[in-house]
Amino acid sequence: MTAPLRFVSVLFPRVTQLDLTGPVEVFSHLPDAVSDLAWHRIEPVPTSAGFSILPTVTFDDAPQADVLMVPGGQGAFDLLDDAVALDFVRRQAAGARYVTSVCTGAFVLGAAGLLGGRRATTHWASHPLLEVLGAVPEHGRVVRDGNVFTGGGVTSGIDFALRLAAKIYGDNVARSIQLGLEYAPAPPFDAGTPLAPEADAAQVERSIAHARATREAIVRRAADRLVGGVSS
Repeated sequence: MTAPLRFVSVLFPRVTQLDLTGPVEVFSHLPDAVSDLAWHRIEPVPTSAGFSILPTVTFDDAPQADVLMVPGGQGAFDLLDDAVALDFVRRQAAGARYVTSVCTGAFVLGAAGLLGGRRATTHWASHPLLEVLGAVPEHGRVVRDGNVFTGGGVTSGIDFALRLAAKIYGDNVARSIQLGLEYAPAPPFDAGTPLAPEADAAQVERSIAHARATREAIVRRAADRLVGGVSS
């Protein structure tokens, strides 16, 4: 019997739930696939949306992932100072076929030393900070560099998961899942990216400034802990 394809996603307090649940919903429709949500303990983990999600495994008990995923959210930056979580990500990445992130989960990969010299993306507000961790920032809904897939902000997690599904299972399987989910975005406004015609330029500037003010020191501290730190 063929072993199931194992997806292991890191769960943490203040995760942006759609970063996590969007891709996991796609994964749940893949044939012979099993998803686990890993955290320090089996206890409800509060999301930024105000509700909690229950992990399925601890870091100690998690199976080896075929696909490792780290979602984003403000809580992702707390993981940059969490040596146990970063070690878990490194160990899982070493045996995984694919190492992936959504939104600011890319900073966890970077802090674990997994993005050095690799092209990667993240949410637009924090995008410039990727370079501090040795990544090569590239704007895109989904960016692939070898076996590393990174998704942009929040909703791009579904796009990333479909791209990954197509890579592993083929285009027809991915198309079937997209159809089943009725994933056919038709937003009421053209304001979904900083350069979109209806995007609020002042909001863009405020968001980038806020991200830098609240996150840059954390990211640089993480970079300094990497072997041969890459921050300037």
